Amino acid sequence: MAVLGNIIKTALEFTDRVVPESSPIEEQKETLTQLLKKARNTAFGKYYNFSKLLEKEDMYQAFADTVPYHDYNLISEEWWQRQLEGAEDITWPGKPNYYALSSGTTGNSSKRIPVTDDMLDAIRKTGIAQVLALSNFDLPADFFEREVMMLGSSTDLGHNGDHLEGEISGISASNIPSWFRGYYRPGAEISALSDWDERVEQIAKNAKDWDIGALSGIPSWNELMLKKVIEYHNLNHIHEIWPNLSVFTSGGVAFEPYRKSFEALLGHPITIIDTYLTSEGFIAFQARPNEHMAMKLSTRNGIFFEFVPFKDEHIDENGAIVQGTKALTLEEVEEGVDYALIISTVSGAWRYMIGDTIQFTDKKRAEIIISGRTKHFLNVVGSQLSVLKMNDGIKHLEEKFNIAIPEFTVAAVRPENDYIHHWYLGVDSDTDTDEKALAEALDEHLKSVNKNYNVARSKALKDVKVSVVSPDVFYQWNEREKKKGGQVKMPRVMKEEEFNEWQEFNKSL
Repeated sequence: MAVLGNIIKTALEFTDRVVPESSPIEEQKETLTQLLKKARNTAFGKYYNFSKLLEKEDMYQAFADTVPYHDYNLISEEWWQRQLEGAEDITWPGKPNYYALSSGTTGNSSKRIPVTDDMLDAIRKTGIAQVLALSNFDLPADFFEREVMMLGSSTDLGHNGDHLEGEISGISASNIPSWFRGYYRPGAEISALSDWDERVEQIAKNAKDWDIGALSGIPSWNELMLKKVIEYHNLNHIHEIWPNLSVFTSGGVAFEPYRKSFEALLGHPITIIDTYLTSEGFIAFQARPNEHMAMKLSTRNGIFFEFVPFKDEHIDENGAIVQGTKALTLEEVEEGVDYALIISTVSGAWRYMIGDTIQFTDKKRAEIIISGRTKHFLNVVGSQLSVLKMNDGIKHLEEKFNIAIPEFTVAAVRPENDYIHHWYLGVDSDTDTDEKALAEALDEHLKSVNKNYNVARSKALKDVKVSVVSPDVFYQWNEREKKKGGQVKMPRVMKEEEFNEWQEFNKSL
């Protein structure tokens, strides 16, 4: 009998009942006050006179009127670079001990995002809140006695002057609490391996010695890891070696496109829980079962949120917010509307545009889904296709043709004089597919669910083309780009120049 597991589960359920439900709106007001108070004597706080802002009757409006929006380039060049050169008290008290190297889907080089001790504390607090929320899921009592496989980036962080740097998952894993280390897999030694293939090989070799109850990380890389373990031990599915695996905590990208291929590796269904951890902080986590896999914003742990309606007039050609555009607070948002997400944090990011767009599914609970990237809306000819709509289209193809499409990318290109949407779909090579039929089905579905797309198809968007390749091609592309494993995400939308390189890469295989 799972005695310890029952004790933990009962304690979580009791805590969830006795901890009073707080207002996300009030938590956000308090968070902004705390941020301004703590940073008022920094160079940034003095420049924008945070002390005066704190005296205003409408503190938020004074803050919004005074502090401009920042993308990475602007805040890095004007402020963070001074920290990197050794200056203290620039955008947050002291100096960051860590910098997260962002290896996401936009930009050509890694960004260095400061990660302060206060941010690490905020990430831990949000992690605890997520653990408490597990009482809302129907999990077996013995789940709480099992080990957790956290498949992130290497914990072997690089030294750069007076700080350490690496991807946020590696930084977080290198700072896990001591009480959790006995449950953490693959453990410190394997997690420190910088070579992704070597790390996965070691996981496969040691898999039989572990009792994994939960997996955590980006779906695509977890899927490759599971395939390696299955192949290494000549299994039919992963539950033959990890029979107690019951949870996958997904993060970084939407899980839905991976569901079919991921579940094919399982012996029985498991609970999928979504999270939203970025280089800038732990943004949100799924706190309860719901049809959207919507996540609750972390409204009281060091992050203040603003939301800019995602409209053409608010976003410039580089995907940045036009200065002077009005942002909304949590109190003002509406459900079902795309917003560019803006954050101010205990790492000294101020009115910072992280590049994601979100939608609220439940305003009262402050629950959201990620709808796309500000640079990954396909709108060259007015089609207004978000990644959310793209994921929905891919799910439609999977159901209609009974196939799994874990990876895809698309671009608006001009093979002649007119624009077309050219999709590349990752489908297993042993699956019988008709590219023309896939293109027609995808086109018809997107017309039916997106009126802007339907209008574009009757005018400037002349055709839709689908090319089917193995999912491995996407992983090989990431390896070519020196982006393999950890927090790496394949761009869902490519600009024409990058797409031309992608096509040449495919021809070379």
